[in-house]
Amino acid sequence: MTTVEITYVGGPTAVLTLGGVRLLTDPTFDAPGEYPIGSRKLVKTAGPALPVTEIGPVDAVLLSHDQHPDNLDTSGRTYLASAPLTLSTASAYDRIGAPVRPVPAWEHVDLPRPDGRTLRVTAVPAQHGPDGSEPLVGEVTGFVLSGEGLPKVYVSGDNASLDVVREIARRQGPFDVAVLFAGAARTPLVPDAPLTLTSEAAAQAAEILGARHVVPLHFEHWGHFTQEGDTLTKAFAEAGLADRLHLLEPGASARL
Repeated sequence: MTTVEITYVGGPTAVLTLGGVRLLTDPTFDAPGEYPIGSRKLVKTAGPALPVTEIGPVDAVLLSHDQHPDNLDTSGRTYLASAPLTLSTASAYDRIGAPVRPVPAWEHVDLPRPDGRTLRVTAVPAQHGPDGSEPLVGEVTGFVLSGEGLPKVYVSGDNASLDVVREIARRQGPFDVAVLFAGAARTPLVPDAPLTLTSEAAAQAAEILGARHVVPLHFEHWGHFTQEGDTLTKAFAEAGLADRLHLLEPGASARL
């Protein structure tokens, strides 16, 4: 089976190469600093390990959502203008327009592979916080990548719900690789619950998905994350899943 190569850029941003198709998740290339969002602000503590000039051409951008600067920043928006295709939510299309292509949950887009076959990108649900939080945080999507002779890959986007993970596993699983946005993000907008997976929930998600490999994203480089790499390592070890976790250094790549 062909492998997937994942290069960790920083935050939610990574380059995934699968079946000769290059995909970029949630483009964020701005420098550290304070980024306003409504009456609040998010604090970025580290810039990308790779500048946007080193990313190179991609076949599509997988944009979980556009409404938060830690998932799509100013440089990321500029990047979208040069990308051939951006797959995201209907809300992102309403706000950005082309080149965003909205993909409803459980529908798919087939991207051509160099060998004449296709890479299927299926949109799947994501819940950016506890039940009932969508009116506050907005619409988010995840993605499933699949194709003949390819590993099946789940990209969670900003999802905090294990019930959502169970539904995705039931309808699309099992998975070879899970790219999980973690970090247990917390902000005053929803003060009593995390907006993304906790480290413990990420380990549970790996089991639910049947994922042989897990690559965490979006668990560091912003001040609103409450759990980072050390808690992920501990949670996976305590769950007996240490061999599944691939905690990449910024700028590093892994073939899985």
